[in-house]
Amino acid sequence: MPLYCRNQHLNAEDSRFCYLCGEPLHHPASSLTPGTVISSRYRITRELGHGGFGRTYEAQDLNRFNEPCVLKEFAPQVEGTQAVQKASELFEREAGVLYRLNHPQVPRFRELLRVTLANGSKLFLVQDFVAGQTYQELLQARKQQGQLFTEADVVQLLRQLLPVLDYLHSVGVVHRDIAPDNLMQRFVDKLPVLIDFGGVKQLAATVASELAGQAATPAATAVPSQGTRLGKVGYAPEEQIRLGIAYPHSDLYALGVTMLVLLTGREPQELLNPQTLEWQWQHYVQVSPALAAILNQMIAHRPNDRFQSANQVLQALNQAGLGGVPLTQLPQCQPRSASAYGAPYSELAVPQPSIPDIPQSSSTPISATTATTPLSESSPQSSTNSSRVWGVALGSTVIVVAATAGWWATHHDRQSYSIPDSAQSIQPPTISVIPSPVATPTTGFSAEEQERKQALDDRRRQLAIDNSFFVRLVNQEFYTANPDLKGRQLTTSKDDELLRAQWDKIANEFLMRLERVSTESRRQLGHYGRADRDRWLKLVNQHNVSSRTLYDLADAQFFHLFQEYRNTNISGQPMEQVWHAIVADQVTDILSGKVLKTVQFATGRFDTRLTGSLQPGKGRSYIAYLSKGQPMRFTWQADQPALVSLYPPLSSQRPLLEDTRHTSWSGTLQESGYYEIVIVADGDNPVNYTIDLAVDKVSNATSNSLTLPTEPSSSL
Repeated sequence: MPLYCRNQHLNAEDSRFCYLCGEPLHHPASSLTPGTVISSRYRITRELGHGGFGRTYEAQDLNRFNEPCVLKEFAPQVEGTQAVQKASELFEREAGVLYRLNHPQVPRFRELLRVTLANGSKLFLVQDFVAGQTYQELLQARKQQGQLFTEADVVQLLRQLLPVLDYLHSVGVVHRDIAPDNLMQRFVDKLPVLIDFGGVKQLAATVASELAGQAATPAATAVPSQGTRLGKVGYAPEEQIRLGIAYPHSDLYALGVTMLVLLTGREPQELLNPQTLEWQWQHYVQVSPALAAILNQMIAHRPNDRFQSANQVLQALNQAGLGGVPLTQLPQCQPRSASAYGAPYSELAVPQPSIPDIPQSSSTPISATTATTPLSESSPQSSTNSSRVWGVALGSTVIVVAATAGWWATHHDRQSYSIPDSAQSIQPPTISVIPSPVATPTTGFSAEEQERKQALDDRRRQLAIDNSFFVRLVNQEFYTANPDLKGRQLTTSKDDELLRAQWDKIANEFLMRLERVSTESRRQLGHYGRADRDRWLKLVNQHNVSSRTLYDLADAQFFHLFQEYRNTNISGQPMEQVWHAIVADQVTDILSGKVLKTVQFATGRFDTRLTGSLQPGKGRSYIAYLSKGQPMRFTWQADQPALVSLYPPLSSQRPLLEDTRHTSWSGTLQESGYYEIVIVADGDNPVNYTIDLAVDKVSNATSNSLTLPTEPSSSL
């Protein structure tokens, strides 16, 4: 039976001390016997392993037709009712993010149980059971046959795993413990699944360390911080092992090392020169120069020299032409019907843990009590059914969009304009990812439909739009238009032919509208988040433009292209990513001066006239440096519908005009600084406009040192 220390080093079962770090090994109390029922629901079938924090069991969920699941015991090394209660509270506080994860290649954390047994109170994390083999087992099997993983195998594995890491990092989760024995190839669809999150061990170690530190009287007796420095030696980068710091690029490092082990059949310690810290893996295997360069960048010793995101690695694979097996040809898992299990899983309402900032995004927080659809692998037999589920159109994943409450702002309520903190959030995304097989183009489709779908996919590729994101985007609209389907996935049967045609029509309409977004911004769809918004705000602030002006310009374009979303909550939905892409384009136009003009008064004059033309959905901003106490008169007119805003220098001040058709404003200015005039077209026709601005005590002097205060992220 495997035995781990708190740093997750594997030891022989009869060891008293860890052979790597020397930590005294804790042998958990006697295991639960098969047949024991926990919480009147989970029946233990066998023990899978044990370590410093407890044992892991396979069990049957009696409430879900004896579906297999995994129970991870958390048995803190503390004594006394109060200490155990404190441990429970800490673990509940810290574990919240883990059982909000929702991805088909991540076992779902279903529930946190606190139970009282004969040998005391214990906590159990319940998660999905994955039927399959670890890649360590697969590697050993190949070695026995004189074989190893090939370059094609590794490229395919990277392409299957990088989107999973991209999802985890987007919701603020770092796996921390990627290695061949924590990757499983699922029997049902041969897809890799990330198991045994280092985050769970991190939480358990943090709890134990905190409890021990509180209980100790002399400071010297506190548990050292290395107790939470998790990750396997050789696989985890140096900063994670020595300092306990883990970032997205730390996972990419471990993934790169894992690929080297699969390619060479040797452990990391055999591949790394301990004196020079140089990897020597290419002495044992030859791969293409392109793949070698990518792997070497993933495992660079200096964090700044590595890829910083999973998406960057995917882009490098694409640019190198390392395609592996096309994703549409990979076997996919097929979900069981959610109705077969009764009510969805419940989630604990726990406070949010603190995590490092993650510079990626694809999600937005929702309530901890939001119900999500359970995931499960189907039986192998179900994939052969002639009425296979069709993964709507282009991708290998079907996304069912869940409704959320609270659009961060409406077009007419800019005072409450607050964009969710999606990039740094540790709470779940508002979309439930449901795996589903994709019928090949020759299965069940007429020649006309095959041609139509191929044309859609070709156009999507030309526009450089990520396939997974695009499927989510179209599904959002499709299921909104068909609420009676309640997320039912379309089949390849004749009965669903009209529904498939409707889906394709929606997809085509989206592609036509997304043509108006720049190629660079389209490439990032699915990956925008708070880090981008912070960067954009800093850039436009340097040009004396506020977030209010930036969002006015973006809203004009967004609502022109997607009028149906004008009064719709898109927070956390794929459509929010489209809005971000449009904001990115507006930032580019502001910085280039395309939509930003500085007002200057002619010598001896106290007024000026501004004229211009705007295409539908476009806008323009003017800035003028004015002084406190100056009287000002502002009037404007346009030959077509338009909206005007007039903003004072400080974001804390109410707008003088905001998204209005009122044609004038006059008064005495209350602050010195850059005042902003924003005009946007609000119809389907080009707009010709005239703006008249008159002030007393005119001075064209400006203050180079005065810029708009950088607004806090929470006010974005």
